[in-house]
Amino acid sequence: MGEVEAVRGHRRGAAWAGVTYGVHRPASEPAPAEHPPAWAEDDLSGWQLLMTDIGCFTGLTALEVHGVPLPALPDECPVFFALAKDDPRPMRSGVHTSRHIRPVEHVVVRGLRLATLPEAFVAAARWVGFVDLVALIDAAIHLELVSLKELEAIATTRRPGSRRLRAALPWVDGRAESLWESLLRLLHVVCDIEVEPQWALVDADGFVVAEADLWVVGTNALHEYDGDEHEKASRRVRDRRRDRRVDRQGFVRRGYTGGDVLLRAVTILEDADRSLGREHDPARIREWHRLLRDSLFTPAGRVAFLGRIPAAPPRRRTP
Repeated sequence: MGEVEAVRGHRRGAAWAGVTYGVHRPASEPAPAEHPPAWAEDDLSGWQLLMTDIGCFTGLTALEVHGVPLPALPDECPVFFALAKDDPRPMRSGVHTSRHIRPVEHVVVRGLRLATLPEAFVAAARWVGFVDLVALIDAAIHLELVSLKELEAIATTRRPGSRRLRAALPWVDGRAESLWESLLRLLHVVCDIEVEPQWALVDADGFVVAEADLWVVGTNALHEYDGDEHEKASRRVRDRRRDRRVDRQGFVRRGYTGGDVLLRAVTILEDADRSLGREHDPARIREWHRLLRDSLFTPAGRVAFLGRIPAAPPRRRTP
């Protein structure tokens, strides 16, 4: 954020950008980003003007500013506030407030008041799907932003969202290096396929040949998520060399895309069944499809997410 902060009141001219009704901030060119944040921090400084001194951002809003990677959110996703029970509720579209008898524990990050990560997670658990919640926790633990012990502690309370958080924690692993790796792991686990994340394939001399996203336990199969970076020419060369090293050890490496995980998951199940030597039963994929219908990674899940948030009209976008 720049030296001139957001202000309440109306401002005219190209030097100012609207955040919400009656709140403006200095206009600035957005920095180019492959995955732009859902909430610009300059905008959040404006939204913060609508809070009392003990209010804070919470839920997905706080998670993103803390550095937890999020899936793509719908445009209608509101900014999430935590306020005291008697605080005045901001009469604005695009904001969802939760009321608390005691102030929510928060920290200040780059001038923004954010609920602590355990508080933000228990708040987010009210709205996101099971798959999303597990993947977000995986990411936060992998990045060492929060510990499983901290999340277990808040999950034992009677806070809204604690039951959903408690249900998700046994499925958390924390070794995945991306949200998509978490989804690939969950797909296997839901289909009763035992996998070992970040598994090291070692040759006869004790040298590490490859570290795989997933090893299908008891087989010679390595299952991995291939993101867009694997399409780059320099990366393809390295990948093919690695494939040959894996092949020389008698293992097979299978790479899957986001489309495979979301739309062709039964083919991943079929590959694993073949490696395990068990009869392929496509019906086992139904539970994964059911979970995806509630996930932010799918159109149906994004609609379901918005449907769970009371009165969440679109927030005003910065032109």
